[in-house]
This record gives sequence, structure tokens and C-alpha cells, in this order.
Amino acid sequence: MSRTSLFRASFLRASLSRASRRRLLALGTASAALLAGALLAPGGAAAVDGGSLSEAGATTVGLHNTYDPSAFPYLADALDTGTSMIELDVWDDFITKEWKVSHSNPLGNSNNCVDASSASQLYSGGANKDLGSCLDDVRVWLAAHPGHAPLMIKIELKAGFQATYGLGPTQLDQTIAAHLGSDVFRPADLLAKPGGGSYATLDDAAKADNWPSRSALAGKVIFEIIPGTVEEDNPFDTLWTDKEYAQHLQALSAAGTLSQAQIFPAVHNAATGDPRTRYSDTTLRPWFVVFDGDASTYLNGSIDTSWYDTNHYLLVMTDAQNVPPAIDDTSPTEAQAEARVAQLAAAHASVASSDWTKLPTVQSEALPRG
Repeated sequence: MSRTSLFRASFLRASLSRASRRRLLALGTASAALLAGALLAPGGAAAVDGGSLSEAGATTVGLHNTYDPSAFPYLADALDTGTSMIELDVWDDFITKEWKVSHSNPLGNSNNCVDASSASQLYSGGANKDLGSCLDDVRVWLAAHPGHAPLMIKIELKAGFQATYGLGPTQLDQTIAAHLGSDVFRPADLLAKPGGGSYATLDDAAKADNWPSRSALAGKVIFEIIPGTVEEDNPFDTLWTDKEYAQHLQALSAAGTLSQAQIFPAVHNAATGDPRTRYSDTTLRPWFVVFDGDASTYLNGSIDTSWYDTNHYLLVMTDAQNVPPAIDDTSPTEAQAEARVAQLAAAHASVASSDWTKLPTVQSEALPRG
């Protein structure tokens, strides 16, 4: 089966019940794709093939706080929706030297990750594991769903890095590389020119539209990182996650070791003009090609969101449900959710993020951007 066919099959599987998906996995990839096509009505949203779109040319759908057991019993359940983005809240515990995954507990794990080593373990076992275990669950799930659409993992680093205590950008890169390996689409991959050589900065590469097609990125993971709420509210923290990771990218590039970097830092919060002007060090600005902020602010008429699309930057719009007229936070109708995604696609979003946990046909959408 070609990678394009596998890519289509991944969208088809996203619309089935979890029990049906498990039966399909047992049949093997080729048979599963055929049976999935038979079970779905022709022309359904999940059957749309967005694989020909570039990563920067598509609008997809993401889920907020997918690690939360109240939203999904297991992280694999969130992935089963067919979503193109999951979010993990991460704390750096400098006492145990662990990356903890939790909404509000900086010293403990509170999540739905089970540290699976095989597909049969994704929906069982004890939860509340660390970041590495969550990434193992993602790796195992992707291996069980070959050809799945590219997956963005958004990390909110709640209190920022603690590089002084051995939990800085380098250590986070090492953790990601150890658990996901070649599954990650890295900043260095965006810089690589198809004919050889590389662009000097992420900005140069993005403006050249060097993002691969979504079919070429099938099975890959793209990491985005934003400063956390605790960090942003800390008056004594003067080096936020976004700036610190951009400095890390710049240093690795200068040393010729950019391939070690695993993450794209995001400019957090919607702002008019080029939001990167907030960084007084102008040499850092070209290392930001991902932007993340409130959908309502992006759509209030004060921001030219076409600028992001024209430059092929990725734009994550959060709280999609709150754009006027607001719709239900968690359980809008499918028609309402689809209309909202289309609205954000027209407004040049790359990802429309929400808490719509029970709408797999919406979560698996990939629309042309703009």
C-alpha cells in the first residue's frame, strides 16, 4: 500500500469506534483500510484527503489538555479521535530530575499515560506516568496506525526550564529523542533544502515554503513549546521558555549541531503586526515560525492573519469555541464545530484547538488554509 493510501486510511479509521479500531488493527494494515472504507459512508468528512496540502497550507483540528483523565481515560483514546494536535502540560521537577505531566501538581504526575510498550497495552495499566512514558504511548500508537496524519504535540512548560538544575532545553531534546527518535520532524528538517544544502534560519525556510506535504509527513510528530501560565505570572522569571529555546536553537546552529533540537518554539499570545518584535534581540526572531494564541483575539478585526499564511508560518488558534457567536465548550453539534473550523481556516489558522473530545469526524479534518 502506498503512503498516500495509508494516509487516507488513517482518516477513515479516525471515524470508527474504539472497538472497531481494535478489530481493524487485528486485521493488519491493508485489510483494515479496506474494511474501514466499507464501513464509512462515501464522501464523509473523515474521507477527505488533505495529504496533498503542505503542512503550512492546511487547517487541522487539535485538542486541549489531552493528558487529562477526565477528558480521555487513556492518551490513546485522544489519539483515536484522529486529531492533529494533542497538548501536554509539563513541569520540570528538579528534585527527581523528571519531566512531570500534570495540570497543577509540579511534583507529581496526574495524567492518562500508561507507558505502553505494545499496542495491546495502550488501553490498560496504571496511569500517571512522566513525559517519557507519554511519548512512548504516542510512539506505540503511531506504530499501530501507519500513515497517520502528522501529529503536533504542544508542550506548555508550566514553570519554565530549570537549566541550572539540569532540566533545560538540551535535556528536553534528549528526552524527546530517546522516546520518539526518527518519528520527530525537527527544526533541522525544515531547514534542509530538497536539492541539498540548507536554509540559514527557520524564517528563511518557512518563507520559502519548505514545509513538506502532509502525506510526506505521515507518521511524523512536530513539537511546539510555549511558556506556561505559572512562568508567565512569575515576576522574577525573566527568561521565558520561548526565548530560552530560541537561544538554544541559535547556539546549536552556530555550533553546527542543530540536528539535536527537537522542538519549534512558539510566540505565545495573539498580537498585531509581527509579534516577534517583542524580542529585543533581533537575531532571535528568525528562529520563530510557530505562533500560538487566542482565536477570538485573532478574529476580532485587529490582526491581519493573512500575514502568517503568506509567510507560511504555523498559526495555532486556541479556544476555537469562544469566537463569537460562542458555541459549546465541549459538546457542540457536529455542524457547529465543522462551521467553526471552516471559519478559522478562512482566517488562516493552521490548527483550530478546542475541547471537543467526542467529535472524531471534526478532529480528523484537514482543510485548505485561507
